Amino acid sequence: MMTRRYLLAAAQLGPISRNETRESVVQRMIELMHEAHRRGASVIVYPELALTTFFPRWYLEDEQELDSFYETAMPGPKTQTLFDTAKQLGMGFYLGYAELFRDDSGNSRRFNTSILVSADGEIVGKYRKVHLPGHAENEPWRPFQHLEKRYFEHGNLGFPVFETFGGVMGMCLCNDRRWPETFRVLALRGAEMVMLGYNTPVHYPLAPEHDHLQDFHNHLCMQAGAYQNGCWVIGVAKAGREEGCDLIGGTCIIAPTGEIISRAQGFGDELVMADIDLDRCAEIRRNIFNFALHREPEDYAPICEPKA
Repeated sequence: MMTRRYLLAAAQLGPISRNETRESVVQRMIELMHEAHRRGASVIVYPELALTTFFPRWYLEDEQELDSFYETAMPGPKTQTLFDTAKQLGMGFYLGYAELFRDDSGNSRRFNTSILVSADGEIVGKYRKVHLPGHAENEPWRPFQHLEKRYFEHGNLGFPVFETFGGVMGMCLCNDRRWPETFRVLALRGAEMVMLGYNTPVHYPLAPEHDHLQDFHNHLCMQAGAYQNGCWVIGVAKAGREEGCDLIGGTCIIAPTGEIISRAQGFGDELVMADIDLDRCAEIRRNIFNFALHREPEDYAPICEPKA
């Protein structure tokens, strides 16, 4: 059984080209997993849509080409080695990917998804992205598209939490981090750590005057989420210049006090490591943001009590 204190690795990925194979990407991820294990980590966190380039930047009319970016099974033939390696090393992990399945009526369902995988190589939790950014139709005026609303449905699982990795874990993806209710709902459900991957362009076509603030806003919302909810936040980027689009880096591990205690230094494949103590959540939840103490009883309806 995992203790409540352990070393965690955030595995930033550099650019993934449009024609890079799953096998190549998975091998990069396995190399990071091996390195994390050598350095003593028990858990590793990968980015959003970690297995492919960020394909929503293109307007794709060929259904077969679009389908090629999705996973129809997890693990599947090309990702099984990642699960096998995790089991061999005894490491848990978080993974973001594009999910495609057929419902009972034969309709295609597409989600921007993340999972938690135990040290036994078993999936123990799934989340589907709720706050989809971007647009649904081709907008040729843009230097690149952001068609998440076209290629994914809004998540239909809510914000679940899972007892694993020594405590209560929550997940979200990219744009979810900008919405404070993401962290608040997870924290009220007892989440002591929120893992999230992101693919965030430096350039924001709708408000280019904010381009210089992208890194600042990225860390601002995650640090606020950590502090205001007394939880660890693990933010992991796909970074660098990917198919002509510059993505921010800034992969980081944030303590429940809101402090960044470890951060990536570059824009390529890179491990960010930190010692995690889940009992530190009490520093904030028992002292600063103690709902039971500082709110009227009728306004305090936690889904579950935070751990001592």
